[in-house]
Amino acid sequence: MKALRFYAPEDVRLEDVEEPTCGPDEVKLRVKNCSTCGTDVKIFYNGHQNLTPPRTIGHEIAGEVVEVGADVNTTYGSDWQVGDRAQVIAAVPCGECYECKKGWMAVCQNQTSVGYQYDGGFAEYMIVPKQVLKVDGLNKIPDNVGYDEASAAEPFACAINAQELLGIEPGDTVVVFGAGPIGCMHIRIARGVHQAGPVYLVDVNAERLKMSAEAVQPEETIDGSQVDVVERVMELTGGRGADVIITATAANITQEQAISMAARNGRISFFGGLPKTDPFIKCDSNLVHYRQLHIHGANGSAPEHNKRALEYISTGQVPVKDLITRHVPLENVLEAFQIVKNGEAIKVTVEP
Repeated sequence: MKALRFYAPEDVRLEDVEEPTCGPDEVKLRVKNCSTCGTDVKIFYNGHQNLTPPRTIGHEIAGEVVEVGADVNTTYGSDWQVGDRAQVIAAVPCGECYECKKGWMAVCQNQTSVGYQYDGGFAEYMIVPKQVLKVDGLNKIPDNVGYDEASAAEPFACAINAQELLGIEPGDTVVVFGAGPIGCMHIRIARGVHQAGPVYLVDVNAERLKMSAEAVQPEETIDGSQVDVVERVMELTGGRGADVIITATAANITQEQAISMAARNGRISFFGGLPKTDPFIKCDSNLVHYRQLHIHGANGSAPEHNKRALEYISTGQVPVKDLITRHVPLENVLEAFQIVKNGEAIKVTVEP
C-alpha cells in the first residue's frame, strides 16, 4: 500500500510499504480521509521529539473498519463490525495516571499520539492500536456525517477543550487571533454552542482573512499588519475590551495583545503554542491583577471531546463541511502540505 513516511526533517517520502496486519486487540481501518494541519507542516520541517522514524504520519483520521481483532469486543466492551465508519482520536491518554484518574485526560503525563508513536493516517490502511481502544478513542461516525467532516473532529475537539475552560457566556465579545481552520472552528463553537455576542477575527494575512471571513462571517475582520489590533478592539468595544480572547496562532505578540485588550474579568486562551526557540512573552502583570484576568493554556483534547465534536457536526450546531476547501488524493499529499503552509485553503483533507 501507499503511505507517507517520515525519515528526517524534510525527508518525507510517499512510498510502497507492506499493508499492516491486525492483531487480536486491534482494529484495521481503510483510511477514507486524513486531514492536514499546521502541526503536519512543522513535523515535515522540524520532526518531533515524540516521533520515532521511520513513521507513517497523519493524525486527523476517519475510515472504514475492514477487520476487527478477535479479542476487541470482549476486551473493550465494544461492538465493532466490519463496515462500520470510524473516527480516531489523535492524543492517546494512558487512562491510569493521576491526571487521567482526575478526569484531566487532555493533560495525561503519559500521553502518546497517533502519527507519532503509532503509524498514522496518510496511508491506505492503518491499525488502531490497543492503547486507543482502551480509552474508548475509536468513535462511530453518525450516519449524516461524511468521512471528510469526521476527520475534522480531531482539531475541533481541541477547540472544544479550550472553550470549555473559558466559560463563554451568551453575549460575550470574542476575539480570535488566527484565520486558519482552527480559528474558524473557534468562531463556530463560540456562536453555535455558547451563543457568544460579537466575534472579531484577527490575522496578518489579508487573503486568508478574507477567505475565512467569507465562511464564518465575523462581525469584523482586523488585519494586524495594517492597524493597531488592541486599539481597534478597544474602539469596537467602547473602551471596555473583549470578554474572551483566543490566540489560535504561534505568534508571541498575539498573546501580549490578548492581555492588553482583555476586559475586566476577561478570559484568555493561549491556544497556539509558541516556537521552542522563543517561548517567552512580556506580560503586564498589573493588568492581570487589576482587571482580574484569567489566562488558560489549552493542550489537545480528551476522547470525550472527540465524541462531542462528532455530535455537534451531526446536529448541525457547528458545521464544518464548508471549511474543508481542498480535497487532495494521497499521491499528491506533499502538495497538501504546501497548500497548508501557504495558507491557500481553510482546511485541506487527503483522500487515499
